[in-house]
Amino acid sequence: MQTPRKPLKPLDEALQELLAHALVLTGSEQVDTFDADGRVLLEAAVSPLQVPPQDNSAMDGYAVRAAECASGDAVLPVSQRIPAGTAPDALAAGTVARIFTGAPVPAGADAIVMQEDCEVLDDGRVRIKSRPEVGQWVRLSGDDIQQGATVIVAGTRLAPAHLGLAASMGFATLAVARKPRVAMFSTGDELVMPGTVAPQDMKPGSIYNSNRFFLRALLLRMGCEVTDLGIVPDDREATVKALEQAAQNHDVIVTSGGVSVGEEDHIKPAVQQLGQLDLWQISIKPGKPFAYGRVNRKDHGFAHFIGLPGNPVSSFVTFQVLVRPFLLRLQGVQNVLPRAIQARADFVWPKGDKRREFLRVRYNQRGGLELFRNQSSGVLTSTAWGDGVVDNPAGTTIAEGDSVSFIPFSELMA
Repeated sequence: MQTPRKPLKPLDEALQELLAHALVLTGSEQVDTFDADGRVLLEAAVSPLQVPPQDNSAMDGYAVRAAECASGDAVLPVSQRIPAGTAPDALAAGTVARIFTGAPVPAGADAIVMQEDCEVLDDGRVRIKSRPEVGQWVRLSGDDIQQGATVIVAGTRLAPAHLGLAASMGFATLAVARKPRVAMFSTGDELVMPGTVAPQDMKPGSIYNSNRFFLRALLLRMGCEVTDLGIVPDDREATVKALEQAAQNHDVIVTSGGVSVGEEDHIKPAVQQLGQLDLWQISIKPGKPFAYGRVNRKDHGFAHFIGLPGNPVSSFVTFQVLVRPFLLRLQGVQNVLPRAIQARADFVWPKGDKRREFLRVRYNQRGGLELFRNQSSGVLTSTAWGDGVVDNPAGTTIAEGDSVSFIPFSELMA
C-alpha cells in the first residue's frame, strides 16, 4: 500500500519556520556613512546635538521684531547683514537685519519677513510691507531633531535619506551588520552559459542559464557577498562535493534546480547526507519545490541551505517571498515582510488553484491591474513585463473590478 503524501506546507507557516532559523549573524563593520546605503544599522543613531543647532531663517529676507512692524508699513534701518555660517549680533531695537536662508536668527528678532514683502529705499532703510506674526519663517533649534533622541533605530536597512540624516547629526561612520556570505550554484546538464555557445549551435534540450543572472543580482541587492560556483552537473557525487565546498566559508548556500522529485534531482538526498532538510515543498504557485536545510561544515558549524526551483519564475517568486525575508532577518531587520496594497483587478481569474498563487500583473492607464497572458512558471518575460504580483489566496477566483492584494516589484527589490 502506497504511503499517502504529506500535505504541502502553507506559505505563512513555512515562512515562520524559515525565519525562526535566521539568527542574526555575529560580527559587525564600521563603515563610512557615504558607503552605508543598503546596509543594516546595528547600533541606534542617537543625536548628540540639536538639528538645526540654532534658530535659523527659512527665507531670504529681514529679521525683525514683529511688534515694531505691526503697522504693515514700518520703515526701519538695517543694522547688520547675516549670511549663513556667521554668528550675528543681537538685533538692535528699532532696526532690521538682512538675513539669508539658513542663517542664525539674531537674539531679539522673533520673525522673518521674506524679501518679496520688503522694499529697500534709496537711503538704505527698508519698508516692511506686511504685518509679520511672531515665529513666521523661523526654523527653531531642534525642530528636526532633538538632542538625545534616537533618530534611526537599530535594525533599520539604511536608505539614502538615512545617510543624509546620519550626516546631519555628525556621524561620519556607522556600525552595520556584516554582509551575509552567500555561495550560489545552478544544477542541470541542460544549462549553458550565454557566450559559450551561439544560439544556432545549441544542442537539443539545452537552455541558457537565466536563473544565475537574476539570482546573483537579487543577492547583491540584498547586501550579500556572493560567490558564484557556476553550474553543477546532474550527478549525486558532484552535488555533494559542491555543497561541501560551498559550506566551508559561507553563511548561506543558494541553489537553483534539482529540488524536485525526479531521478536527476540530487539536491535533496545530498543535503540530507551532509546535514538536514527542514522544509521541502511549499503550497505556492509558482514555486512549490522550495527547500530549506543545513549543510554541516567539516570542522564545525553549518551553512544555511536554500534550494530554489529550476523554473525561472518559480525561482524568482520564491526568492522574493521566502529568501528575501530570510536574508534581511540574518542582518538584523525585524520587519521583513513586503507591504501589499489594495488595487483593482481589470482581469478575470475564473479558477483559483488549490495553492496560494502569485500572479504577474502590471498597472494599466486606467489605474487597474492587467494580467500577463501566460502565467506559466517558465515564462520569465512576465517578471520583466510586470509591475508586481497579485497575492491570491488558495482557491480564490477573481472577477473584474475586485479588490486584490498587490505587491509591487519596487517593494520586493528595494
